[in-house]
Amino acid sequence: MSYYRKLQGRKCYLSPIDPNDYALYVSWVNDLDAALGMLFLGSVIGEQKEAEVINRLKDGLNFAIVDDATDKPMGTCGIPSVDEKNRCCMVGIFIGDPEKRGKGYGTEALSLLCDFAFNVLNMHNVSLKVYSYNKPAIRCYEKVGFKLAGKLRQAKRIGGRWHDEIFMDILEDEFSSPLVADAVRKRERC
Repeated sequence: MSYYRKLQGRKCYLSPIDPNDYALYVSWVNDLDAALGMLFLGSVIGEQKEAEVINRLKDGLNFAIVDDATDKPMGTCGIPSVDEKNRCCMVGIFIGDPEKRGKGYGTEALSLLCDFAFNVLNMHNVSLKVYSYNKPAIRCYEKVGFKLAGKLRQAKRIGGRWHDEIFMDILEDEFSSPLVADAVRKRERC
């Protein structure tokens, strides 16, 4: 499959999701280690539920995260909720390929997604949710510039323990990714 380089980073790029990859995404959702980072953990996806996952991928502004070196998808990210009036949105990211986790792909993909939200969709506030046990994701979000906005205490019970649901956000003036802004400046110079 040839993916479109909608938003290009150094290691990965964001592309519209290819329907031929739906089975791959469903397999990631069914993998316990991969699913631990997702907010809808516990959803074992069979054929009947597969349509629900596919509809989630079709709805909203969702992208495949594609490895620049191999042109193979490694995860998804998207903006499932947009409040245009107040210029706020919620984002989500998921690295399904276990070989790609912990190598900076998530940080770069989230930066690209935030760049899109702030500089294309004209958002002022971008937020996300994460469970307190997901330390790698929290570090990733902090690297991009997200800050703690609040938490819902003991909102998730997993592994015999209670975990908080953490809310994080970043404002447009706190974000510094020059991808879209640089592209506009280059066109202005022509």
